[in-house]
Amino acid sequence: MTRPGGAAGVLDGAELEARLRVIGEGPDEAIDLAETGLLLAAYRRRDLDFERYRHHLSLLVRDAADMGHTLEAESSVSARAEVLRAVLAERYGYAGDRDTYDDLQNADLARVIDRRTGLPVALGLLYVHTAVQQGWDAAGINFPGHFMIRLTHGPEAAILDPFNGGVVRTASDLRAMLKAYGGSEAELAAGDTADVARRELLLRLQNNIKLRLLAAGRTGEAVEAVETMVMLAPGNAHLWREAGVLQGELGNLRAAIASLQHGLQLGLEPPQAAEATALLQRYRGRLH
Repeated sequence: MTRPGGAAGVLDGAELEARLRVIGEGPDEAIDLAETGLLLAAYRRRDLDFERYRHHLSLLVRDAADMGHTLEAESSVSARAEVLRAVLAERYGYAGDRDTYDDLQNADLARVIDRRTGLPVALGLLYVHTAVQQGWDAAGINFPGHFMIRLTHGPEAAILDPFNGGVVRTASDLRAMLKAYGGSEAELAAGDTADVARRELLLRLQNNIKLRLLAAGRTGEAVEAVETMVMLAPGNAHLWREAGVLQGELGNLRAAIASLQHGLQLGLEPPQAAEATALLQRYRGRLH
């Protein structure tokens, strides 16, 4: 679908919202990470040409398939990891943005593709997408402070660091990284390498955009970022509460009331529920 008067491959706002809501209502395993990442980018920049970026994604998948076609069905997970590293980091030059880490572009998948650099979660999305399209088992992992991915094959697993050129991280590496992030007393826990659901990965991507917009004082745009998160996870009470709080800060009281009410209906935890209830009373009073 195109926007009236728009170019081929450009979606209008209604179509973007409809697609995001369908994804939000569907199962996690059905989510196409890269396609959804582009939908989120297009929601902020309505002139985004999908076909251009889809073509690039197809090249990543094709080149990984070409490089991996000699691998045996029972090849080692390290061989598959090397294919991903060679394609994304070496051939296409994807690497983490160390110089301008907080740049908003680093969490916009389309701009990450344009610039070949970004945040760990955005780069990780590209690695996971490329691997999954080969039929390989890949997922993001919940490592503290630094998003990485796990590639699994039978009993073997490898943890790749997309921000640092797709290098495979050893257990020793992970311990050192954890201590650098959490202090010398920090130790690896089972949850530190737990898989991140696809929906959660996308929410993290959008949360990075939201935080950067808020830091820049762009609250209206931050509300839009939260609204896309609500579309992707409509049963998340916390996101509805956050949308209500931000709408209230903008003076959009009716929208704030509706969002806070929905968050309460979904079951906010007691501290947040009390805050939402107090805000509802305040906003209702200001409407009368």
